[in-house]
Amino acid sequence: MDLIINFFHNTGFGLATYGHLIMIAVGLVFIYLGIAKHYEPLLLVPIGFGILMGNIPVFKGLGLGIYEKGSVLNYLYFGVRQGVYPPLIFLGIGAMTDFSTMLARPKLMLLGAAAQVGIFVTFLAALALGFPANEAGSIGIIGGADGPTAIFLSAKLAPHLVGPIAIAAYSYMALVPVIQPPIMYLLTTKEERLIKMSDPRPVSKREKILFPIVAFLLCCFLAPAALPL
Repeated sequence: MDLIINFFHNTGFGLATYGHLIMIAVGLVFIYLGIAKHYEPLLLVPIGFGILMGNIPVFKGLGLGIYEKGSVLNYLYFGVRQGVYPPLIFLGIGAMTDFSTMLARPKLMLLGAAAQVGIFVTFLAALALGFPANEAGSIGIIGGADGPTAIFLSAKLAPHLVGPIAIAAYSYMALVPVIQPPIMYLLTTKEERLIKMSDPRPVSKREKILFPIVAFLLCCFLAPAALPL
């Protein structure tokens, strides 16, 4: 009987804490929303499985934990610590992005610029709550609704917060379809919501090719530190 009890205590069931169970529940919710509700499945499904994987309790010393050198999870975590994943994520996102609507209506860029206000608001709020400047900066970048940038900056300023910041940033982005509707109903009238936007002008192939190249060069010359992103 003692052998069975000892075996149980060395399994994930015996090592699990309330924290593990709560985060596993969060991961399952993310997977459900991504698959069943189609809320940004490219984000929520891998995040959900990552949460599950990272919160499976393991016995220390077996070389399985994410912080144990030589473990597979530790090698995967290397990409987070060293900022390898954000450029890869941006590469994939960029390859799938169609800039036609923005090129047809350049004033839409003002909406993107307005999103940056969230960075400063969140940064100041974090400072007011007592976070040191480096942690507040990492938390503030969540306000920009940009997951790869949040991971990249957090890995530089506050590596110990990369996990929660990544989850917060990507959850915030993926749950926009849930967050937006009530805000839109609150801030607009029914007549405004019934307005039909005119079709955008056709965008030439040359514009589609030149825009990302010019934007890349301009951004890199203005902020060389952002070159990896």
